[in-house]
Amino acid sequence: MRVTVDDDRCRGHGVCCAICPEVFALSDDGYAEVLTPDVPAEHENSVREAVESCPEHAITLS
Repeated sequence: MRVTVDDDRCRGHGVCCAICPEVFALSDDGYAEVLTPDVPAEHENSVREAVESCPEHAITLS
């Protein structure tokens, strides 16, 4: 599973970072960035939760 954040949609709410800080972080500009694009199996459920919880629908799984 791979995860990406659409920079044009992200507004820096930080919900994904709160749910799964092992995979997401806020950049110096205050927007979400992916630390680990290839999601480790142990974080898949948390990443799915982050996708569903993103208020801007900026996170995509593939």
